[in-house]
Amino acid sequence: MNQPSQVLSRGLARVTGAALGPYQSAVIRIGFAGTWLSFLLREFPHRQELYGPDGPWDWNMGRQLTSDNHAFTALTWSSGQLWFECFYVFAILASAALLLGWRTRTASVLFMVGVLSLQNRTVFVGDGGDNVLHLMAIYLVFTRCGQVWSLDARRRAREPRIPTDWTGLVLWTVLGSVLVTATAAGRLFDNSWLIPALLWTAWVGLALWWLVQRLVRSAEPRILLDVIADVLHNGALVVIMAEACLIYATAGWYKIQGSRWQDGTAVYYPLHLDYFSPWPGLADLMSTSGTILMVVAYGTVMVQVAFPFTLLDRRVKNVLLVLLMLEHSVIAIVLGLPFFSLAMITADAVFLPTSFLRRVGVFAARARGRFVKDGGEEAAVPAPRAPEDSTPTHVGFTA
Repeated sequence: MNQPSQVLSRGLARVTGAALGPYQSAVIRIGFAGTWLSFLLREFPHRQELYGPDGPWDWNMGRQLTSDNHAFTALTWSSGQLWFECFYVFAILASAALLLGWRTRTASVLFMVGVLSLQNRTVFVGDGGDNVLHLMAIYLVFTRCGQVWSLDARRRAREPRIPTDWTGLVLWTVLGSVLVTATAAGRLFDNSWLIPALLWTAWVGLALWWLVQRLVRSAEPRILLDVIADVLHNGALVVIMAEACLIYATAGWYKIQGSRWQDGTAVYYPLHLDYFSPWPGLADLMSTSGTILMVVAYGTVMVQVAFPFTLLDRRVKNVLLVLLMLEHSVIAIVLGLPFFSLAMITADAVFLPTSFLRRVGVFAARARGRFVKDGGEEAAVPAPRAPEDSTPTHVGFTA
């Protein structure tokens, strides 16, 4: 009778005592922010046609659609060209801030606003990778994804105690004024309530965290808030893992029901579509062998169906993880879908072993040390916060 209770107590202590998977959460932060940033920069010359107020899907059509599906987007607040240009630059800056891990908690919220606003403005642009990025942008808000490999982690390592976080206070004040103005103007809650409520909750939560850290002398409120943040982080990480498994399981089982996948010819057809053939010679080379096409089709189905079940065995999981990442790399090159592949590879990265990610961090720190004389391994790859000292230093405005 005692052993189950001991196991349960250890599990609760582990979930509430620290934000688990610091390296995995850092990888998905960097991966999704980098994917979206690369997309925005590549499509910068075409931003008007994709999301602009005078594009094929104009502002009135976008506003009508969001009023029907109750999707959140800040681009319907105004039909002006200046508002669109400023918001597009804002989305780029928010993605860069999250990529670098600068004020990670605030940057994750701004990143979510940028992703949802642009994607919901024109839902007919993009591919399956946009759906993954859409969901992950929301999940990242609940994670403490700046524990390692971030500017926030470097600042904590160099200056363990900062008396007053003026930058964080300025950010909180500016964002609060935007929320108050948008709400008073009736824009924030005009189509939906979920995302606006999340924005207000995050803003109030940051203020509460700052006040408790600075004004309350007792340790219990600080510990309670930190436990809540750890539980949200760990829960979000589980949801991200479950989402990745659901994507592969759904895709695999739907492929099994398709006749083209059953006879092994499904891969042949997209290789001969002009839209998915950036390298026609390479596509022709692959499609000349029926054996290769059949192996790729059957292998894809088997790997996708089997992957969720392999999580019970670490070695088999790692093998299939390599195969999945290789598959998406081939898709990026052969079918010309780099951002879809980057989004899926990033989702896969949440299952990478911690030991492997640590070695990658050490290797990157050493490579950086060759070019930056005043940098060190400790500053470039700071260790995750220890469970016994889990109170965040830069209150609320970082990871």
